[in-house]
Amino acid sequence: MKNPLRTLCLFGAMSTVVLLAACGGGGGGGGTPATGTLGVAMTDAPSCGFDAVNVTVDKVRVHQSATASENDAGWTDITLNPARKINLLNLTNGALEDLGQTPLAAGHYTQLRLVLDPNTGAGLANSVIPSGTNTEISLDTPSAVQSGIKLINEFDVASGQRTDLVLDFDACKSVVTKGNGQYALKPVISVIPTVVNGIDGFVNPALLNNHVMVSAQQNGTVVRSTTPNATTGEFFLARLVPGNYDVVITADNRATAVIATVPVASTTSTVVVSSNSTPIDLQLAATPPNAISGTITLNPVSTTAVAFAAAKQSFAAGPTVTVKYQGADVASGAYTLSNLPSVAPQLGQYTAALPIMFATQSNTTPGTGKYVVEASAVGYVTQSNLSVNVTTTSQSAINFTLTP
Repeated sequence: MKNPLRTLCLFGAMSTVVLLAACGGGGGGGGTPATGTLGVAMTDAPSCGFDAVNVTVDKVRVHQSATASENDAGWTDITLNPARKINLLNLTNGALEDLGQTPLAAGHYTQLRLVLDPNTGAGLANSVIPSGTNTEISLDTPSAVQSGIKLINEFDVASGQRTDLVLDFDACKSVVTKGNGQYALKPVISVIPTVVNGIDGFVNPALLNNHVMVSAQQNGTVVRSTTPNATTGEFFLARLVPGNYDVVITADNRATAVIATVPVASTTSTVVVSSNSTPIDLQLAATPPNAISGTITLNPVSTTAVAFAAAKQSFAAGPTVTVKYQGADVASGAYTLSNLPSVAPQLGQYTAALPIMFATQSNTTPGTGKYVVEASAVGYVTQSNLSVNVTTTSQSAINFTLTP
């Protein structure tokens, strides 16, 4: 089945992606350096609790020295003129938005920077619209956006050959609250595979008003996530390193559904887990969802690290999965994991024969309506509360202090 969302260029899924395409220009003679072409595009992964996440891209810069400063010689830039304001949440299910290209000398590159416009003047270059508010709020950006957000990755451009890199800008982890109704950008960007492979499926369109989220996970870590197409319910978890993944589907007031051990065989294979004729449906919860809240304190305090809270469950004959995760407020450390199902999740084992059958799992760990709450931050030791019960009520004051 052809997916109309995926074309050769993929203009226009959620985690922001920059595609760097170094296209061969042939070997140069007489001492002329061989060149390729550097092209750039963007995509995104879903953002938690926002109807829009806007960033204004000014340029992308590359350099062969990992220690080069912003004013050193040797940078190659792709400059957008004028700078382009992009709502990351318009880019879903693995698609890309083209940002341009430039000739690039063949060689080894060790530094890449994404440069955003700062919020100056009357317009909001970088902003968010919290869900259901229709109010655009300034998104505070670190000073690094003016010199470029440094991205750690090395790549080679060979004469006459093409090199592609995709940079995944995770909007859900990158936008954090900072108290008093304000928001800050703490960029979380990773390099992901370039070829369009992944996991394709459909959810029941009747669920689409319930904040459906679909993720591909390994050992309870979210590797890729997206929201389904707002009309058809189709989802595509794109650009996955070959391996086995657990597909997790969540929605407000519905039981979590998990498809275990979905195999992505190669960098070009697409695995189908449901069709538009038999879409995945989520069981209506008989009892309302509840929340887990508290604080995460970093000791010592960090001006750069962001703390995250995650609610996880494990199956007796299956995987450990993350049901919800959220960044803590950078000022107070407060977090809230909302809409956690108080009912047992559904588990299905992957099979190529569709539809995949789901069964209620009452033997999860720590149990139905109970979650392991995990607090983490880069550079700090992860801590867990092993059994938080939301079967009948929300739980507060689930607090953590993280140390290096």
